[in-house]
This record gives sequence, C-alpha cells and structure tokens, in this order.
Amino acid sequence: MNNMNQMMKQVKKMQEQMMKAQEELGNKTIEGTAGGGVVSVTVNGHKKLLDITIKPEAVDPEDVEMLQDLVLTAVNDALTKAEEMSNQDMGKFTGGMKIPGLF
Repeated sequence: MNNMNQMMKQVKKMQEQMMKAQEELGNKTIEGTAGGGVVSVTVNGHKKLLDITIKPEAVDPEDVEMLQDLVLTAVNDALTKAEEMSNQDMGKFTGGMKIPGLF
C-alpha cells in the first residue's frame, strides 16, 4: 500500500509540473517571418496569433495575392516553430511520445 501512495504522489507531482509547463507555454512567444522579414507574425506557445507586422514595402495594391502569400507563410512558420517548442517542452514529461489530447 505504501508503494501505491508513493506512486500516486509521483503522478500528482508530474501532473502539476505538466500543468505549469503548459501554462508557461502561453507566456512564450515565437516569431515567424516571410519575404526576408517584410511580414512577421508573433504567436504564443498555445499557438494563438498575437501580432502581425507588415512593412510598407510589402504592400503593393497591384499584387494583393503576394501579400496574402507572405502572411500565410509567416503564420505557418510561426505555428510550426510553436509546435516544435511545445513538443520539446512537453516531451520532457512524455519521453517524446505523442499522447493525443495531452498537448
């Protein structure tokens, strides 16, 4: 019975550490860029878009599609980086295994 109590304490401690790490991800920011930096976006570790910056030279009324592509590329770049950061931070608890619904 003592082993079971010890194991439950360890599980509870690990859960608390995971929740803290998950919370900390929300405080971390990642930047994605496109077009040599003319478009940049910032997301947090929860993959929420926080900011978009578009330099004036990226705005060409004759080529709106190019600007749209730059924004998509920058957002996807940032989200990929956020996913990698999340996997790295949370992977400490799962030994690199991907557990559906965990993060």
